[in-house]
Amino acid sequence: MKVKMKSKSGATKRFKKTANGFKRKQANKSHILTKKTPKRIRQLRGLKMVAKCDEAAVRRMCPYL
Repeated sequence: MKVKMKSKSGATKRFKKTANGFKRKQANKSHILTKKTPKRIRQLRGLKMVAKCDEAAVRRMCPYL
């Protein structure tokens, strides 16, 4: 009988699988926004791809993603 692996629940909420890797949200956009300039906040919009060197770690945390 094969045992299923558990995914890290925090990681499954943070990453989404795409054809080219994993996409993620940018940091520094959740709180203390008053001291950040509008340009900086605007540039933090949108999603970024996980770096190639970190993809193996994300794959280990989310084996079924």
